[in-house]
Amino acid sequence: MQHPTLSLADDVASTERALDALGGPAILGGHSYGGAVITVAGHHDRVAALVYVAAFVPDKGESVGTLIADPSPGAPVPPTPPPVDGFLFLARAKFHAAFAADVPLAEAEFMADAQVPWGLDAFGGTVGEPAWRHRPSWYLVATDDQLILPSAQRAMARRAGSTATGVDAGHAVYVSRPDAVADLVRQAATGATADT
Repeated sequence: MQHPTLSLADDVASTERALDALGGPAILGGHSYGGAVITVAGHHDRVAALVYVAAFVPDKGESVGTLIADPSPGAPVPPTPPPVDGFLFLARAKFHAAFAADVPLAEAEFMADAQVPWGLDAFGGTVGEPAWRHRPSWYLVATDDQLILPSAQRAMARRAGSTATGVDAGHAVYVSRPDAVADLVRQAATGATADT
């Protein structure tokens, strides 16, 4: 589902509404900022496991903003122009190289034009007790990511105790390597079933 990205609280609430509508257990997946959403929404009773895909994995008291503000040495700086009316966008001219480097140019340009504005309240929303402390989790590291360094992805996965695997892909791994994403979701479903 696409989050409204107005605030972390709103995005968690919309995810919880979707979970409420399900009839059984769910594997909750999140890409990029979506990792913060599943870190909070993952407390829902229907969530059996978490899958992070080139995602931020905040701990208690952290936000995506704090994770970006304290990057590893050599980390790329997201090509985000100043906010417009309280929302952030990735710069269109840099979108392909930064977000979707391994996606065909025409598709990356479409993605740039179709990007959902990212509210500053989403960017700065802090996490309480992270669900990954109470749910099994998996992490797909995009080893050619130009937005979240692979070393930062591995560090967040390690901190969360996630079962991590890597794939040669950029940040838009769900577009360029949907097979790898689907494989990890299957692994999580199998692993979550084995844990019950």
